[in-house]
Amino acid sequence: MKNNLFAKFARATANMHREQRGMTGLETAIILIAFVTVAAVFGYAVLSAGLFSAERGKETIYAGLQQAKANMEISGSVIVMANDTHATSLKFTVRNAIAGTPIDMTEPQLALAGSFNLNRCVISLTTDATYYNNINWTQAYVGQNDDDDLLEAGEQMEITVVLSTLKAADTGTQYATLPQIQVNDWFNLQVKPTQGSTMTIQRTLPAGLDDIMDMH
Repeated sequence: MKNNLFAKFARATANMHREQRGMTGLETAIILIAFVTVAAVFGYAVLSAGLFSAERGKETIYAGLQQAKANMEISGSVIVMANDTHATSLKFTVRNAIAGTPIDMTEPQLALAGSFNLNRCVISLTTDATYYNNINWTQAYVGQNDDDDLLEAGEQMEITVVLSTLKAADTGTQYATLPQIQVNDWFNLQVKPTQGSTMTIQRTLPAGLDDIMDMH
């Protein structure tokens, strides 16, 4: 009797677990490794994207600072030379700011088509009557220098703009004489190097003109 009961219990237990499959430790390990691998790849992708974005942001900030900072400054006064009725030329001295990068100060040269080339530093002139974006100018070193066209730290350069025979690139002609800057008239010079911010010089002529005037 006991044997029959045991046999029935064994058969019932066998039928209970028929067609059911278990999970081995190897399968569990494979699944865990797959989850860990996917998470590691995703984490690396997110970290790489974050590092790339941070690097691009840093480059953008540095580029903005490089463009915004002034690497050229005026040294001394603006000298205006005039006759009895109007200004004839403007002179001012520039220098490279502390730790500034060298500035290409190659003089403009008039091309056959009536436009200036070679000059990377552009000077524009604005008056109450006209505006020229690229005017002619000449340069000469003042003091110690290495005799090239790069304005470097420790060097000073005098810039001369002759108004009586001023040449402008956007007139389409070889010579363009500006309207005369007379008493009480103002003028604005913008010196635009390839790097750094634009240096602006604005002055107003006095009511009486001298041959040489220090405009501070």
